[in-house]
Amino acid sequence: MKHIGFLITGIVLSLLFLLSSYSYDYNLYYSLGYSAGYSNEMLNLQVYPVIAIITLIVAWGGAAIYYYAINSVKFDRWYHWLAVLAVVVVLAPMVCYLYNDAVFKDSGLAYTGEAMRFEVLTVVFTALFYVIASYSIRWWSSNCRHTPIPQ
Repeated sequence: MKHIGFLITGIVLSLLFLLSSYSYDYNLYYSLGYSAGYSNEMLNLQVYPVIAIITLIVAWGGAAIYYYAINSVKFDRWYHWLAVLAVVVVLAPMVCYLYNDAVFKDSGLAYTGEAMRFEVLTVVFTALFYVIASYSIRWWSSNCRHTPIPQ
């Protein structure tokens, strides 16, 4: 029953994060990474929700791949989990930056410096949601359920 609680908590936190990206008042990206023109354009072009979706898909997908696709006794140490985290926190900001850059180029805008600073925030959120996803879904893995911290 405790394991279902972890899963539900992870899903609820992820949904709250996603829903907050649609809002002006409760948008974590907007609140924590405010830059006058850039943040307003991100809101106007509805880029924040897509960035949040990409972040969540990469974080949860990376955890699912680690716990269910890889799921090997030879790959069940904390540093293997950390290696997957490293891949996830590099992949998500790259994809988000490419999307952000494409949307801004289509709109005739150029905010390269702000976009690069914004991706630091994406790294933080991706790492956070990878950890949340790990603790949400690790319990049903046959070989890696004790990673990164034993039960």
